[in-house]
Amino acid sequence: MITKEMIDRINYLYHKSKNEGLTDEEKIEQSKLRMEYVKEIRERVKQQLDSIKFADEDDCHDDCCHHHHHQ
Repeated sequence: MITKEMIDRINYLYHKSKNEGLTDEEKIEQSKLRMEYVKEIRERVKQQLDSIKFADEDDCHDDCCHHHHHQ
């Protein structure tokens, strides 16, 4: 699960890498955090798409196309 601490840490490592550079340990930590983050975002998006697909099957009228632009 993505926590606020995780996001703070990702941001911290990102800024530190831009300013002074990261140690090898921090680089490894950063790539692990990013992988976790991306994995969770993908799963959330997939769940949203699955639920949209089912909703569209129920009532796919003219308003069907408009849902996708708001995300």
